[in-house]
Amino acid sequence: MVSAAAPTPPSPELPARPAHSPAGPAAPQPRPEPCAPAGRGEVEAPPAPHPRGQAPGPCRGRGAGGASARVARAAAVSLGTARPMASPGSSAPGGVAVVGSGLIGRSWAMLFASAGFRVKLFDIEPRQVTDALVSLRKEMKMLELSGYLKGELGAEEQLSLISGCSDLREAVEGALHVQECVPENLELKRKLFAQLDKIADDHVILSSSSSCLLPSKLFAGLAHVKQCLVAHPVNPPYYVPLVELVPHPETAPATVDRTYALMRRVGQSPVRLLREIDGFALNRLQYAVIAEAWRLVEEGVVSPGDLDLVMSDGLGLRYAFIGPLETMHLNAEGMLSYCDRYSEGMKRVLKTFGPVPEFSGATAEKVHQAMCVKVPDDAEHLAARRAWRDGCLMRLAQLKHQLPQ
Repeated sequence: MVSAAAPTPPSPELPARPAHSPAGPAAPQPRPEPCAPAGRGEVEAPPAPHPRGQAPGPCRGRGAGGASARVARAAAVSLGTARPMASPGSSAPGGVAVVGSGLIGRSWAMLFASAGFRVKLFDIEPRQVTDALVSLRKEMKMLELSGYLKGELGAEEQLSLISGCSDLREAVEGALHVQECVPENLELKRKLFAQLDKIADDHVILSSSSSCLLPSKLFAGLAHVKQCLVAHPVNPPYYVPLVELVPHPETAPATVDRTYALMRRVGQSPVRLLREIDGFALNRLQYAVIAEAWRLVEEGVVSPGDLDLVMSDGLGLRYAFIGPLETMHLNAEGMLSYCDRYSEGMKRVLKTFGPVPEFSGATAEKVHQAMCVKVPDDAEHLAARRAWRDGCLMRLAQLKHQLPQ
């Protein structure tokens, strides 16, 4: 995912459990070298992910016993061959480095901190780090007040686990996992991973948030290639749990296993791609939907607004709980029954699909105008709609967490 250049979304308006007013941003604090803490105060025991390998739910209760008891409940559990956690501020191994302080990087920092991990948030620009820490404080305080903060630790406890760095070596020192979140540019990412390769030890996992760059191109020639993979989140990662794990052809199976376990521990839903493919799984599915949606509008079959309703009030409701393959299985007496009944019709329709659209010209203008009627394309309206979207996603995540699987 492209992250560093992404804007910070405004806090979504949510139904508050306790009565509250939105938390305002904290004043920027001076950044001590090399790392500045995002929170005030210290936790009273070494933090770590949740007990028994349980992923934190979207809205887990805080429990009794105060900060000490909550941190104690987040006792250390090993992640395969991962090394044990260390206390905040310690140079001992066990933390997570997030490289890139844009929207995706900040979301990763929040997720790791929610599970008790010590996080160093790196950006080459100190001002970007300072702004990111201020944004994190505002967002996490708002989430806590509205009852949607993830994990068992409170906002201050989680913030105390996050520090900002503008020195890459310092950020990576002692980390068990590095999550890269710089803009989606192959040359930029390759240069960064070449730097990481020089300073990484033989234990740390080097992971990219790339949405489409192939691991074989990202990690080519690295000495630590067996420790490298892509962990592609869905935007916004704090509210949408899917993470695609895509290995390099030489990635060690243990690297994938450890990353899978880590993603589960921070409340995400990892899926393993058995080999790399252009676009990975999510974007291949997404682009197929977008292409046919575009063709239907371009050919005058349906309006842009009604096309979106086909997904949001039709397929999307079902797919929020079961995928396309299980849908097939349930819509007949099992998968084989579905294929027997409907395969000829599916093949007939699929043969009518047109070429890849250009996504430009008159159709682009038509779709743009239709979208602007619903959401004007100025910064204020777009930000408000994103906030509404994120609030909906949080409530949906809570519902899914509460429902039996």
